[in-house]
Amino acid sequence: MSAALSPNTQAILLLTAPLIAGRGAPSEDLLSDEDYSRLARHLRDLKLQPLDLLAGDAGAALEACRYLVDPERLRRLLGRGFLLGQMVERWQSRGIGVVSRADAAYPRRLKVRLREDAPPVLYGCGDFGLVDRGGLAVVGSRTADGAAIDYAMAIGGLAAQAGRAVISGGARGIDEAAMLGAIEAGGTVIGVLADGLEQGSLVRAWRNGLRDGRMLLISPYDPAARFDVGHAVRRNRLIYALADTALVVAAEVGKGDSWAGAIEQIERLRLVPVYVRTAGARSAGLDALRGKGARDWPEPCDAEALRALLDRAGNAFGHEATA
Repeated sequence: MSAALSPNTQAILLLTAPLIAGRGAPSEDLLSDEDYSRLARHLRDLKLQPLDLLAGDAGAALEACRYLVDPERLRRLLGRGFLLGQMVERWQSRGIGVVSRADAAYPRRLKVRLREDAPPVLYGCGDFGLVDRGGLAVVGSRTADGAAIDYAMAIGGLAAQAGRAVISGGARGIDEAAMLGAIEAGGTVIGVLADGLEQGSLVRAWRNGLRDGRMLLISPYDPAARFDVGHAVRRNRLIYALADTALVVAAEVGKGDSWAGAIEQIERLRLVPVYVRTAGARSAGLDALRGKGARDWPEPCDAEALRALLDRAGNAFGHEATA
């Protein structure tokens, strides 16, 4: 993934990104995702782009945003150019690039499915060309038992045999097992991380996939960010939005981001079909998700059956995206 930033992405980072290394504190002036979405919509109405706020004669554009954001607050944020330059160098040294909603390379699936809820920027390490190809989202509890872990690895391997990507969250437990299963079988993986991409990009298990162009790690959060439960819950919608269909391998009733993400998909977002594992021992968490509307996973026995299942879901997305 290229570390070069478009002028629009530079402006969006200055407005929204913490731009911190180590334990530094982010600016209190930062725009939230919601604040930025409102500002971006206002700029579009004015036939302006974020980069216009960086122009030498940006005074009129800044004043035109006054009823949304104090122009002095915008000036303070946009004046962090030196700090941004330092952070870009740091990210580049770690193989991390950035795209924004203003860039053509930004995932179309996120724009179409999440609309203004799509994150303003995405940080990434690996082959960004993987991001809009769809695949199978595999999610589940960090505390799953050994049988569920083995199952997740097998599903990851089956997806690889079917020529379909595994999309997951990179957390220990089910996420990590499914991603490892796919990588070890020669498949492709998209990991959507809820915490430090700087650390995630150094994980030994992912090195071969990143080196061979078979893995992409992305995050909407600063590459130096630490784990946060709220981040984990919000990043789940990105996992689902990038997939053709989703499989929950393990979940605890009412607990954890795997449960919260599945419930959000089933009851509100409805971006993709949500399935639950049917093989193996019964699970109170999976049974509860069935009660909420999750479907029984048909347990495809070979790559051809899995490919057919995902193709049907992918075709449904194609119709949705062009309707």
